[in-house]
Amino acid sequence: MRNCVAPLFVALLLSGCTMGPNYKRPTVAVPPAYRGIAPDAPAQTESASLGDQKWWDVFQDEQLRSLVRTALQQNYDLRIAASRILEARAQLGITRADQFPTVSGGAGITDVRTAQAKFLPAFETSAGQVNATAGWELDFWGKYRRATEAARANLLATEWARQEVASTLVANVAAAYFQLRALDLQLEISKRTLDSRQESLRLTRLLANGGSTSLLDVRQAEQLVFTASAEIPALEQQIEQQENFLSILLGRNPGNIARGQTLIEQHHPPEVPAGLPSSLLERRPDIRQAEQQLVAANAEIGVARAAYFPQISLNGNGGLQSSALTNLFTGPAGAWSFGASLTQPIFTAGKISSGVRLAKARQQTATLFYQQSIQGAFRSVSDALIGYRKSREFSSHQQELFESAQDAARLSHMRYNGGVTGYLEVLTNETNSFSAELGLVQARLNELLAVVQLYEALGGGWQQ
Repeated sequence: MRNCVAPLFVALLLSGCTMGPNYKRPTVAVPPAYRGIAPDAPAQTESASLGDQKWWDVFQDEQLRSLVRTALQQNYDLRIAASRILEARAQLGITRADQFPTVSGGAGITDVRTAQAKFLPAFETSAGQVNATAGWELDFWGKYRRATEAARANLLATEWARQEVASTLVANVAAAYFQLRALDLQLEISKRTLDSRQESLRLTRLLANGGSTSLLDVRQAEQLVFTASAEIPALEQQIEQQENFLSILLGRNPGNIARGQTLIEQHHPPEVPAGLPSSLLERRPDIRQAEQQLVAANAEIGVARAAYFPQISLNGNGGLQSSALTNLFTGPAGAWSFGASLTQPIFTAGKISSGVRLAKARQQTATLFYQQSIQGAFRSVSDALIGYRKSREFSSHQQELFESAQDAARLSHMRYNGGVTGYLEVLTNETNSFSAELGLVQARLNELLAVVQLYEALGGGWQQ
């Protein structure tokens, strides 16, 4: 009969019910296509997307790839996110252990001597014991199973949170590197322009000394030189500060950053596939994280509801006890006890019902946050698509503006050298040409940044 007790309790446990609703993914409105796709672009009939590509396929600059690899190994934000995964994994082990019995053992020895009394002689006695104690709260209502489900979902949420950090880190390193290369190109343009203007100032001074032109032309030529000169220290400051920022992303102290391809050499496709909007729910790590948080909040409802029902506990104690240590393992020293208890809440002043309402409210909050994350993801993709398309259009117009301004500056120099016009015309067109060339660099940078933004918005960058 005693041998049937353990299987009976196991069967009782397995037949227990589980409180709370089972998780079901909420219904969300998914658009058939992203807003922002070019009107003449072919309809999306398959799920191929830029977000599915590995980051080392998207970024062709080998030096940039090396920087990204370093960041993924050393960045502190990413290492902190990895440590949080270890915390969540340990918490899952702690929570899951509540489903199983606990067993503890102990041993003790006691030696007592009494003093001689008037009618009683002195005597001494010894006692020893070895015992094992077991306790088990049956998870009949699924309280601990739901708690384990919540802990497992929290673990998955922290893992997706790390992927989100990795995705953001890849995008930040790429964007910072492109900005650094843009500053390098602007500095190169400024130095080249300064050399040209210094030569022009030298010739203007020679003409003024010979009486062929006025001092006003000299002053106007000096303004061109000073304008280009002022750009150089400002750009050098921005370059060093950008290197410091990029160094921190790499997880190291501020220092120099190695360069690869120039800004003009950076590859980016003329058109980028966005894929189907429905696939975004599975690809973006922040959406997956929000869903796992919803799963955990849903499971916590079951934990709260289980408090309405009785707690069933089994307790057992067995061991050996003897007044003589020599007979502890030889004589009839066995002793055991077994018991079961049931505890039913009767009056809690609304504590349990408030706990259930709290769990439901948190689940509703998690649902709304999940739906909000999806809407935000659709918006970020749409914004990135619009930004990429319009930045390409702007870059094309900026190229035309620069070519026109450059030609106007060339013609104004010819007119001035021919004595047709004054140096003010040269000053105006040189200033316009310089500004247009710097603006063209910014336009090309914006194209690259738009690709990075779109890649991150589509959920790319965390795939290793």
